[in-house]
Amino acid sequence: MAAAQQLSRESSSFDDALLSHPLFGGGLPPLADQHLVEAGLNYSADGLAEYHLSEAQKIAPDHFAVLIGFYRYYFYKGRLNEALAISNICMAKAAREKNFATDWRAVRASDARFGDYDDVIARFFMFCLKGYAYLNLRLGDLAEGCAAAEKCLELDAGDKINAGLLLDIVARQEADDE
Repeated sequence: MAAAQQLSRESSSFDDALLSHPLFGGGLPPLADQHLVEAGLNYSADGLAEYHLSEAQKIAPDHFAVLIGFYRYYFYKGRLNEALAISNICMAKAAREKNFATDWRAVRASDARFGDYDDVIARFFMFCLKGYAYLNLRLGDLAEGCAAAEKCLELDAGDKINAGLLLDIVARQEADDE
């Protein structure tokens, strides 16, 4: 029983530490958080949602939660060029946090534990890179999208984020075109 309680305390401590990470909103000023909540609640009212996102950005301009809020808003609104711009900002921020190249092409597998779920910033970088690949593919830049998806596979050979699926889709489309 004592071992189970110890494991539970360790798990709870790990969960608390994880949730306090900036990627999960840790350190976000309460007013910025409220603006993000309001942006979500007013998603269908573009002007109001964008107002709240902008206000959150004024308060916490470089916070992961604010950047993610903008990305999601642009992505789900189909504003793919703006989502692409935010994915670049997010990748550069993650790269600075992990102290590796801000140009994704120069990132190496040895720079971080990209396949490790516990390395949340490296995983965030991977999801941003996959999003960048997807957005480029959707916007018609197949070469850039495929290069980014291939970089995902280079960084995480186990392909835990399924970037290979993007390459499979492109390959199937090319086969159908032939």
